[in-house]
Amino acid sequence: MTLILSDRDHEMQAGAHGPAAKMAMSILVRMAEISGAKELLDISGAHIDSTVYIGDAGLEFAERLASLGAKVSVPTTLNVSGLDEHHWKEWAVPSDWARQAQRQMTAYQSMGTIPTWTCAPYQTEMRPVFGQQIAWGESNAIVFANSVIGARTERYPDLFDVCCAITGRAPAIGLHLTENRAGKLLLNLKEIPEALQVSDDFYPVLGHFLGKAAHDVIPVIAGMKIIPNEDQLKALGAAAASSGAVALFHMVGITPEAPTIEAAFQGNKPQETSNITMDMLRQARRELTHTDNARLDMVVLGSPHFSQAEFKKLAPLVAGKKKSARVKFLVTSSRAMAQLAQQAGFLESLQEFGAQLTVDTCILTTPMLPKEIEFLMTNSAKFAYYAPGLLDKKITFGSLVDCVNSAIAGDIVRDETLWES
Repeated sequence: MTLILSDRDHEMQAGAHGPAAKMAMSILVRMAEISGAKELLDISGAHIDSTVYIGDAGLEFAERLASLGAKVSVPTTLNVSGLDEHHWKEWAVPSDWARQAQRQMTAYQSMGTIPTWTCAPYQTEMRPVFGQQIAWGESNAIVFANSVIGARTERYPDLFDVCCAITGRAPAIGLHLTENRAGKLLLNLKEIPEALQVSDDFYPVLGHFLGKAAHDVIPVIAGMKIIPNEDQLKALGAAAASSGAVALFHMVGITPEAPTIEAAFQGNKPQETSNITMDMLRQARRELTHTDNARLDMVVLGSPHFSQAEFKKLAPLVAGKKKSARVKFLVTSSRAMAQLAQQAGFLESLQEFGAQLTVDTCILTTPMLPKEIEFLMTNSAKFAYYAPGLLDKKITFGSLVDCVNSAIAGDIVRDETLWES
C-alpha cells in the first residue's frame, strides 16, 4: 500500500523546514508505512510521554532533536519528568540520575512545549475537545482522551509522539478513524449493587478486570446505575490501560460516543457479551494485592496525578489527625494541581497530617524510594499493577479511606463491607 503524502509532507521530508522536521518526518513516514496507513492527517495537539528519563538513549534522542533546532508545530504538553526539581533531595534519587533527568527536561522545554509535567494533561487548560485529532502518549491519558472526552488518538509510543508534535501530522489509522471506534465486547453491570458503584474503589477494580477481559478490543460497559465523576473514570481507564491495552472504552449513557448501546457498537452486534459478577470483581481486587503481611511502610496516592477534586476529598479525611511516625504518606501530582490545592487551602491539613507532596514526576519512573521501604499501599490499580515489577515492592490495594486509616494505624486495615455483601 502506497502512503500518500501532502506537498508540505514532502517538503519536510526533503529538509525544507529544517533538519529536525526532516528527522521527525522520516520517522513518521516509516512508522506510517509499517502500520499500513494510506495517508497522514493533521493533528491540533500533542502530549509527549518520552519526557521521562529512563536511560541514555532517550536523552540522546531528545538532545539530538534539540540540537537540530526542533520546535513543535501544535500545542504540546509534557508528561511527567524523571525528577521533582525542588524536592528530589528529600528522597533516594541519585545525583547523577537527577542531572540526566534535568538535561532531558531542558531538551524538551527548548522545543516550545508547555511544561505541564503531568500524566493527566486532561486536567490542564490544554484539555482537548470532542472530535479533536491529537497525538498523545501515556496510556491513562490516551484512554481518558478517547473515552471520556471523545478526542481521537492512537496509543503513541515514546519518541514517536514528539515526531508527530514537530510535524503536526499523524498516521490516519486506528482510533483516529470513526469506523475503528466501534465497540466489540459488551460487559453488563446489572448484577453489581449501586452501593458499590458509588464507591471510588469500585472503578480501579472494574478497570483492572476490564483490561484483562478486553485486552486490546474496545469494551462497552452497560448497566451503570449512577453517573461516575471524572476521577472515577480516570481510575477506571488507567487500570484498564495497565492490565490490558485498552485505549478506548464506551460507557452507555455516560461517555460521549455511547448515548445508547446501538451507538456504542455503531449499529453492529457485539462479538461477545458477558455479565460481570461480584465474584469476578472480588477476584480482580485480590489480584491487586501482592502480600498477606499487615506491615505498612508507605502509602502512595496520585497514580495518575491527583486532581484538585481528589485533594478536596482527601483534606477532610486527614484533618486534625496524625499518621503513624513510621509510615510515609506520599501524594504525587502536577505543579498546576498542587498550586490550586494550595490556594484552596487543601494542603495545610495534609502537611499537619504528615503527608509529603511530590510534583512533576512519578514514583514508578524515578528511583526515589530507599531500600528499607518494602510494603506499600495505594488506591490506584495502575500503581498496584506496576509496583511489584517496576519497584520490587509488596503492594496492598485499598480505598482512599483505607489508605488514610492504615497510615494512622501503622498497619494495613481495610473495610471489606461493600465487597463482601
